[in-house]
Amino acid sequence: MRSSSTLFTPVLIVCCLIIIVSFAVRASFGVFQIPIATEFGWLRADFSLAIAIQNLAWGFGQPIFGAIAEKIGDRKAIIMGAVIYAVGLVLSSYAVTPGQHQFLAIFVGFGVAGTGFGVILAVVGRASSDANRSMSLAIVTAAGSAGQVFGPPIAAWLLSFLPWNSVFLIFGAAILLTLLTLPFMRSPQLASKHQIEQSMGEILIRAFKDPSFALIFLGFFSCGYQLAFITAHFPAMVTEMCGAIDPTGTLASLGVNSTSALGAVAISMIGLANIVGTLAAGYLGKRYSKKYLLAGVYTSRAIIAAVFIMLPITPTTVVIFSFAMGLLFLASVPLTSGLVAHIYGLRYMGTLYGIVFMSHQIGSFLGVWLGGRLYDIYGTYTAVWWVGVGVGAFSAIVHLPIREQPMDARKAA
Repeated sequence: MRSSSTLFTPVLIVCCLIIIVSFAVRASFGVFQIPIATEFGWLRADFSLAIAIQNLAWGFGQPIFGAIAEKIGDRKAIIMGAVIYAVGLVLSSYAVTPGQHQFLAIFVGFGVAGTGFGVILAVVGRASSDANRSMSLAIVTAAGSAGQVFGPPIAAWLLSFLPWNSVFLIFGAAILLTLLTLPFMRSPQLASKHQIEQSMGEILIRAFKDPSFALIFLGFFSCGYQLAFITAHFPAMVTEMCGAIDPTGTLASLGVNSTSALGAVAISMIGLANIVGTLAAGYLGKRYSKKYLLAGVYTSRAIIAAVFIMLPITPTTVVIFSFAMGLLFLASVPLTSGLVAHIYGLRYMGTLYGIVFMSHQIGSFLGVWLGGRLYDIYGTYTAVWWVGVGVGAFSAIVHLPIREQPMDARKAA
């Protein structure tokens, strides 16, 4: 039975709602950097390591939850993820030492894995027709950006009159509320009889032997590095390194009167612009080579980041950077997941994309941890920023040799 030809199905809508809430919470952790470090007198690296561990746990949890979804069902995997996510947030609200936060970040990371892209993109990919798949994956990714738009400002607003641990409890409740949407998400039909008959081991062996899978894995590293560093450290970076906001300027008239407020708003700006960029990536991914589009995304990111750090950091350059980088921020996700589905099929897309996503999250761990570590050593984020430029250029290069042809078609030829 073929998937529905309708683009906006109940599966797509429910998956978007889950991703919005999951990513709203995930994207807000950078806003807690300064309040938590200030309350306990921690070094910047202490809470940064907790966020880094969260990203690493997310990466290792992604193929696990992908396999769980493919073995026992998508909804059961999402329920497990949401409960673990909420438990991690609730327990973190009582944590008072760096070690406690870092340990509990493992729960939060696994929770994000169960409610994040690896499971959700596979659900949507299997539920979509061939004609709609690229756009459907882009819409779900854009929903993650929508969560990023709302998450940090909501966190900053709540922190203006509540302690940080109360905000964690509110976020935990919000994650659990997403489970109310699951009855409207019926598990989609699998793509084809041939894919159903293939075992997970067979698909994994074929993918691991394929050099293109290794290149996709390596190329996704810089995406994680850049995105996690910016999400975790950019609010603090803007707060401390940006020039003063003109009290008579446009930003002040919009209620952004301090660099700390601008830091939180900048993450939202990135998310807002990325809604446009991700949808554009989905549109283009159906019509043009995904590997060349990915090479273009990583090249553009490297150029934008290099120009930004070479210029004086002012409110104007922060806004311009946020929109420019935002257009590319998650554009790699529908292209990469679509590339995995195109080459290796849909049956075990969640597991295969989860494995590729591990590279993304290893990069995320290093981006967040190095950001805090090098800041404590040098008092600036400049060095770790330039590392991000370099790994972005690396990713652009490694995508070029990928064979963008389905494995079954290669075998038949």
